[in-house]
Amino acid sequence: MLRTLLGVNAMAAAAALVRGAGFGDWATQFVALSAWVQPLLLLNLLVLAAAAPLLLSWPLALARAGVIGLAALSSLFLADAWRFFGLDGGDVSFMRAALFGGLAAALMLAYFALRARAFSPAIAEARLLALTARIRPHFLFNSLNAVLGLIRSEPRRAETALEELAELFRVLMRDPRELLPLADEIAFCRQYLDLEKLRLGERLRVDWDVRDVPANVAVPPLMLQPLLENAVYHGIEPLAEGGTLQLRFAREDDSLRIELINPCASAPQGSGGHHMAIANIRERLDLFYDLEARLDARQETLPEGGCQFCVRIAIPLRRRQP
Repeated sequence: MLRTLLGVNAMAAAAALVRGAGFGDWATQFVALSAWVQPLLLLNLLVLAAAAPLLLSWPLALARAGVIGLAALSSLFLADAWRFFGLDGGDVSFMRAALFGGLAAALMLAYFALRARAFSPAIAEARLLALTARIRPHFLFNSLNAVLGLIRSEPRRAETALEELAELFRVLMRDPRELLPLADEIAFCRQYLDLEKLRLGERLRVDWDVRDVPANVAVPPLMLQPLLENAVYHGIEPLAEGGTLQLRFAREDDSLRIELINPCASAPQGSGGHHMAIANIRERLDLFYDLEARLDARQETLPEGGCQFCVRIAIPLRRRQP
């Protein structure tokens, strides 16, 4: 929807530039057009949302023609309403209204078709595999280092760590292109954090908060582990007293909200690996959900002193089919 709003307003801005007597008249023309275009756009979106079940049952070519036709008809309806109530913009001719509505719909359909082709399954699949491949060697390197640090001093704990590591790599062998139940992702994260606790002991504390979130919500694999790894290596481990890693899951309307908070040193660490992992997860979320997902990450200063690093994720609440 956001791309549709931006695209149609860009067309209105171009039309205002053409209609204006000069560049200085562009703003006036754009405001005048917007008074007609914005209601037209909202009306079209409402009509198309209502007609979506019918359009989805039609062949693709017929559905595209139907979208263009509905956009033209709704434009005619709105132009007639403007004229009936004698509002500004009532001088817009019926033919011009229909042409604008149909042309805008056709151009937006062409844009979405090109975008769908650019993000075809084969390309998206290759990008997902490449992004996941970047995570696995890094995870292996850090996990083995954690075990090596225990072998001489605490061999029994090192044996337990290797068993945990073997279980983690069994999970890592799953297909990264498929969404997994949230319960599986949380179980994987618990295993990873148990492995880190063997290395850091009481310096690493974890606070889980899962509120009314269905366990079968579908999420991308390895969505959280790289973020947890960042929180441990760049946030908690450098602190002499360690810290508490907070993970909060909550359901809000049709979205799943995830918040990950860890204490950090007062001065920014400037770690490239930290930001690379966040960029990796953000790109994978884009491939799975496009604009429906959001990831925000920032370092915050606490009122009582010190600082914390917060990562907040919002993804659509989709159930995984059995």
